[in-house]
Amino acid sequence: MAFFQPQARTIAKHTVDPVQQPWIEKYRPKTIDDVSAQEHTVTVLRKALLSTNLPHMLFYGPPGTGKTSTILALARQLFGPDNFRNRVLELNASDERGISVVREKIKAFARQTPRAQTADSDGKSYPCPPYKIIILDEADSMTQDAQGALRRIMENYARITRFCLVCNYVTRIIEPLASRCSKFRFTPLDSLSTSSRLTYIAAAEHVQIAPEVVTSLIDASNGDLRRSITYLQSASRLSSSADPPTPITPRDIQEIAGVVPTTVVNDVARTLGLDVTSDMKVDTATPTRRGFDAVQKKIKEVIREGYSAAQFLSQLHDLIILHQMLPARQKATCALVIAEADKALCDGADEELWLLEVSMQVYKAMSR
Repeated sequence: MAFFQPQARTIAKHTVDPVQQPWIEKYRPKTIDDVSAQEHTVTVLRKALLSTNLPHMLFYGPPGTGKTSTILALARQLFGPDNFRNRVLELNASDERGISVVREKIKAFARQTPRAQTADSDGKSYPCPPYKIIILDEADSMTQDAQGALRRIMENYARITRFCLVCNYVTRIIEPLASRCSKFRFTPLDSLSTSSRLTYIAAAEHVQIAPEVVTSLIDASNGDLRRSITYLQSASRLSSSADPPTPITPRDIQEIAGVVPTTVVNDVARTLGLDVTSDMKVDTATPTRRGFDAVQKKIKEVIREGYSAAQFLSQLHDLIILHQMLPARQKATCALVIAEADKALCDGADEELWLLEVSMQVYKAMSR
């Protein structure tokens, strides 16, 4: 008769192999104390966590500065891993941004009475306040009508629901909506914070990186920690795929990031008459200037290698503006030409012709 008795079925939980997991998810902050370089925001949120009385919040700042990670870590500290599932609704507003989503999905979740607190499986106790949290990521992509419908929902269900809007451009959030939220500005990560985080991840993953590689990661990411971690993981896989594994070099980082190598930019700059060396210091030797034919040859080499014209112009702009010996008039002339070329490239102009135009204008400015 044992054959007919119901047998307990064990269902394996869905687990992700840490080896296959992206590092940006693997090393996402678990608590707000793990958030890097946002001291003011973390201090305020830590006090709000102690009182468990959160206002509506608006997180804004450049990509990769920890906005989404911060609110997710705060929600997990408030509700715990088990209550998190039924107390937090996360929507990416760039995909679901119409007024129908606001009226249906968001309003339906906002009006629900929070479920009773359940015992957490990890054995820890969490504050679990009597409200829910709705996270609207990339809220600056929401339509004006959707934002207008959202403000009434925020008022009607403020007793049982808190909203957190996450965006890159705060000016795209309508003023009636922004005035209902406490604003938190996330700044680009400084070099020291990014360097310490990258060094920690590299040590945890047993990846050997030199200080110049970390510098290349910081320069290529422009304060975006998420991007720099992605570049580091890609470079690690690239180096480990060789037999034997090869060390990671700054050139590898530049290739992965799509950045024009510094040597290429400096080589073109010397042809245009700029005094530069590979480490951005003033070169005492007189640069060789060889006229139109030499400039055209260099530009053809850049195009033939497949480098992005916009990226090349951006790096040439930084090289000229940060140059220590150029007078302000020459810098201003070059900046105006590069700005005109950037606009033309955005409108679909020919890359080679505009790179040649900019190069000749810079060459002309250097000869004055």
